[in-house]
Formats: sequence, structure tokens, C-alpha cells
Amino acid sequence: MRYPSMANGIVGLKPTYGAISRHGVMELAGTLDHVGPMTRSVEDAAIIFDAVAGEDTFDPTSLNLKIPPLCNELSKDIVGMQIGVDRNYIGRGTDSGLMSAVDEVIGVFRELGAHITGVEIPRSDPVKMRELWLPITAYEAARAHAKTFPSRADEYGSYLRGVLELGVAMNDADYLEALRRKRDYVVKFEAELNKVDAVICPAGGLVFEVDKQAQYGDKDSMKSVIKNFQGQFTIPADLLGAPALVVPCGFSDEKRPYAFQLVGSRLSDAKLCALGHKYECQFDWRSIHPSF
Repeated sequence: MRYPSMANGIVGLKPTYGAISRHGVMELAGTLDHVGPMTRSVEDAAIIFDAVAGEDTFDPTSLNLKIPPLCNELSKDIVGMQIGVDRNYIGRGTDSGLMSAVDEVIGVFRELGAHITGVEIPRSDPVKMRELWLPITAYEAARAHAKTFPSRADEYGSYLRGVLELGVAMNDADYLEALRRKRDYVVKFEAELNKVDAVICPAGGLVFEVDKQAQYGDKDSMKSVIKNFQGQFTIPADLLGAPALVVPCGFSDEKRPYAFQLVGSRLSDAKLCALGHKYECQFDWRSIHPSF
């Protein structure tokens, strides 16, 4: 939900894993899949979250605890909140215009009274992050789609078909090794998140560029987007099950949307929304629309 939100210039909230039930959602990777709102504003995201969050007996991974309403926290004072920044992490592979936009956001938070502090996000190389994410996704997806893959492989798109083929070829030992590597990573990542109220980074390293002549359903037009996927900004929160909030923060010269991302420790969804809402009150990017 974070990449699509950035691409469309809207807010996207990936909540803490288990905060919103996954029941009824087509599964890709059960331990990594999240369900969350994509909306015009942080306030709208909080309203939807409050309406749908909570334990669901049809989803054994849903959290068995009472989650405080996010709407009650939107007006929370952010003065003194700690926002973590890893300069090496956020600058690696990031479009220069997007990087400038994120820097401006950091400046706004500083002016609003938040403290900007350094953190060190482990293993920020996009290739290494993909190597952590892909085996888990492939193994779990192959089993989730066992009724239709490979028996109906020709009905799948080439990218997902490749992921499923990898998963079918994996055995349990491969999967357990992937989980071990994931565990080693998330321990280090969570330790950095626990030092601050939120970590700020781009929602994606590159702005989205799709051929203007592309039609809806034209999968070939999306190949460059998939190829240039900057997973180092999205995969860590997926692996940990940590919440992340994407908020628009401007446009490129070609009027493609920019967005920043706030990531927090598990169950810090309310803090992220308070920060995002405060920023959004300063800049109403959603009122700017492309000309057709």
C-alpha cells in the first residue's frame, strides 16, 4: 500500500502486523502481508483504521489486544518527539528531487519542535534487502497458491510466476534458513526503531514513471517500475511487522508525486499518525491536482 500511495499522491498506512485482520484477502506471504487504508489524508486513514482494527477470530494472526483509537491521538503534541535519520540509508539510490523534498520535511518537523537524531539502519543495500524478502515471500506464496499454481501457471503474470516458481523449488530447510536470517535482521532493525519515536525515509527511492500512452491493465508498462523497485525503504517494516505511514510531500518537475515515510516500533501507529497529521496541517498537497 505504500508504493501505490506514493504513486498516486495519497496517504497510506501500513499498520502493525495483526492490527487489522487479513481475513478475506488473497494471500501472498502470510507472515509479511499487511492490510491498511489508502486515503486522501492522515485523518481519513485514522478513521478507517479505528473502524476496522481489532481481533478477528477468522484471522489467527490478528492481535488479541485492545488497540487505542488513532483519531484520539491526532492532536497529540509532537514537541520533543524523537525522529531518527540515517543519512546513508535515505540517500542511497534515492532520486535527488525526492531527497530534497524529504530534507524539507525533516526541517519542518524540526521547526514543529521534534528532535532529529541519528540512527543506523542495518543492511540498507537494496539487493541485500531483496535477498532477505524474496525467499520468504516465494515459499509462502507458492503454498498459498498451491491450488492454482503450477496447474494454471499461464494465467499468472510473468513477475509473480517467477516468484512462485522459486517458491515451488524451495524446501523446508531453505525456508527455515530464510527465517533465521530474517530474525537476525529484525533484532537489529527493531533496536534502532526503539531508540526513537519514528524513523523518517523516502516512501520509495525513485519517482514513478509510466508511459503516458499506457492503458489500464498494460502490465508491460509497469516493468520499469518493478525493475527499479527500491525495497530497502519498504522491506524492513514488512519483515518486522512494524507500522509505516506514507505522506505526500510535493512533486517532481514532471508533476509526479513525492512522499516520505515514517516507520516506528510495533504498536506505535498512533505516534506516526500524530506526526503525519501535524505535517499535513502545514502543507495541503492533496489540494493540488494534475491538469488533464
